[in-house]
Amino acid sequence: MAMKSVVVTGASTGIGWGCTKVLVSRGFHVFGSVRKQADADRLKAEFGERFTPLLFDVTDAAAVSRAAEQTAAAIGNATLAGLVNNAGIAVAGPLLYLDVDELRQQLEVNVTGQLIVAQGFAPLLGADSSRNGEPGRIVMITSVGGRNANPFTGPYNASKFALEGLSESLRRELMIFGIDVIVVAPGAVATPIWDKAEQIDTSRYANTPYAAALDRLKAYMLELGRKGFPPEKIGETVCRALTARKPKVRYTVTPDPIQTLMVNILPKRVVDRMIAGRLGLRRGA
Repeated sequence: MAMKSVVVTGASTGIGWGCTKVLVSRGFHVFGSVRKQADADRLKAEFGERFTPLLFDVTDAAAVSRAAEQTAAAIGNATLAGLVNNAGIAVAGPLLYLDVDELRQQLEVNVTGQLIVAQGFAPLLGADSSRNGEPGRIVMITSVGGRNANPFTGPYNASKFALEGLSESLRRELMIFGIDVIVVAPGAVATPIWDKAEQIDTSRYANTPYAAALDRLKAYMLELGRKGFPPEKIGETVCRALTARKPKVRYTVTPDPIQTLMVNILPKRVVDRMIAGRLGLRRGA
């Protein structure tokens, strides 16, 4: 039987790397997107014959199209078993003081980019009926932050809430081709996106009412990241989403039961008060 192939975006580090590692170990051939040749070479050396690097930025439609052609040439007339839309960035800052261009960049990568990639690879997943094989699946990596938004991560949360809606519409539209769309929503994962919290320059907000709360949130995010799941844990869930006979429409993967409680059970006003208390955001506090 021919080896099944999957495309994973943002494969160089974090969740994308974890997905690639698990899928390669389970017998898939992974076409992994990276933005730098050095990352392509490193991953090729790490994963060997079952890995093919694709060089593109998810916001560059022409580069995505070229990568889809390269993938098509490699798989012949077969279908892709899956597309894992993982590549993303995290922009933080208080919304009242945020440079609006930063919000545009956040949405461009985490929302528009996901659609560019879905459009580029959909024919290989089975939207082109001339291909042989079962239709593939699209796995969208959103976040527990796609259902519950924290202060100062508004741009990131907005992008993940949007991606949840995009995924639901896409799932219903792609039923005509038999292509399923599944959301995997991680909580804290031990990935470089959390280390980057350390590099967020909060000094430009030093003269705003949010200075102290921002420092508290930064410390909390770093602590969360250190307690987070290893990226391979998300890779295992993604593999399940791609292979289960009857996959769920959404898998939440979080090490923190409090996050689940806050997202699914507690009233929003209660969560508001908890967060305000923790960060010192109560009026007059």
